[in-house]
Amino acid sequence: MTETVESAETLASALLTAAGMEPARARTSARCIVMADVWGIGSHGLMRLPYYLQRMVAGGYPADAELRVVDDTGPVVSATGGGGLGHWQLWQSAELAAQRCGQYGIGAVSVADSGHCGALGLYTVPGLRHGLLTLAFSNGPAVMPPWGGAKPLLSTSPLAAGIPTRPRPAIVDMATSAVARGKIAAHARSGTRLPEGWALAADGTPTIDPQEALYGMLAPLGGAKGFALALLVESIAGGLAGPNLAADVPDMFTESDAPSPQRIGHVLLTLDPARFTGDGDAAARRLDRLAASVEDAGGRLPGRDRVLPDDVDPGVALAIDDKTVRELREWADRLGVG
Repeated sequence: MTETVESAETLASALLTAAGMEPARARTSARCIVMADVWGIGSHGLMRLPYYLQRMVAGGYPADAELRVVDDTGPVVSATGGGGLGHWQLWQSAELAAQRCGQYGIGAVSVADSGHCGALGLYTVPGLRHGLLTLAFSNGPAVMPPWGGAKPLLSTSPLAAGIPTRPRPAIVDMATSAVARGKIAAHARSGTRLPEGWALAADGTPTIDPQEALYGMLAPLGGAKGFALALLVESIAGGLAGPNLAADVPDMFTESDAPSPQRIGHVLLTLDPARFTGDGDAAARRLDRLAASVEDAGGRLPGRDRVLPDDVDPGVALAIDDKTVRELREWADRLGVG
């Protein structure tokens, strides 16, 4: 089925509002959800909305959760999200990090006790609007064993970076597992087998069965080095923000876990390139040169073709898979959304 960006956002916002979320927060969350589809990351877009709604109705994502600052030194802000859905919480935090970075040259914001936030690269956009570089880290349920181990210990340990290169920014958005878990879920929904090397069954043996993989484990990206990088992300998101480490985070895809808040941690770090050199524009020029050298060498700058939210045509068509459409219609009937 085909929807427009505008109609998809309107539907997502209406469903979230009907589930109890404050309308402005629902609109922000809906925008972030649909932007994942616009960016071609459907595994983190509308496909996830039925799971979010299920958790909201069950109490796992309290619809009335508030984002509350618990410590503020100026350049460093610590907040807690009351277990709520992560999209609007992390977007507000990204805007705050950019604002503090404008004041101090650096802005760090942690969000503890939050929920899944979708495509992590989106939260670099508020910084990019102001020519700032942003790093983002998050955790989730444990699906990755330590290198050489056979017990899930870390999440996919995603990280993102928004680099203010010109004329287009670079946006890095990646799991440190061999593949994002949302892609496993997408394969499970469509019934298609996985490529070899992506996943492990619960007993630690390699599998290409997406259902086994969804409740099994994911291989780290690049072996031992990938696990080390994942451990770094977990140390920042789970260790500094928390309160749950990955091993304690309830699984979004397990229905019996829906009433349990995930208590995920997110951390944003925003840097002003102009504060890292005596010449205010020197760092920006070097970043531009670096980006141009990638293209000149025949490469492709990460995220080069991703349209920023403010530049998206609301009339652009989005293809939504039939199963997601069916589930969203069922939720619309259940919540009384016309």
